[in-house]
Amino acid sequence: MKFLTTNFVRCAVKSCDAAEGSFPLKFQNCKLELEEQDFDPNFIISMLERLEWSAIIKVAKDLGNESLPAQKPENIDQNEAMLKDLHSLLMETQITEGEMVCGNCQHIYYIKNSIASFLLPPHLAK
Repeated sequence: MKFLTTNFVRCAVKSCDAAEGSFPLKFQNCKLELEEQDFDPNFIISMLERLEWSAIIKVAKDLGNESLPAQKPENIDQNEAMLKDLHSLLMETQITEGEMVCGNCQHIYYIKNSIASFLLPPHLAK
């Protein structure tokens, strides 16, 4: 699961749809791998417009990265070093094993072989 994906996944429990604590999920007990990808600065620039920066910071901290600025970088197209750092984080960082925990209902979703499972037990699927 690419780090980028963490900005698009939410708790699958219906009662968590509107709950503040359900996004972003908390990541714990994770194993990470770096998988090289071709650098495409235009893709990173366009994705940054769609991503929730506070969620990126929170998940990065969950995974041990505290180097991101508190505010979304401005004029990112003029900062190649930052673009490369974000490319490495968003595109090359793979979460291969771990857990994602909903801050609202505390349900744990598992990541195994880089695949996140969002299947719910019957009592939560209603």
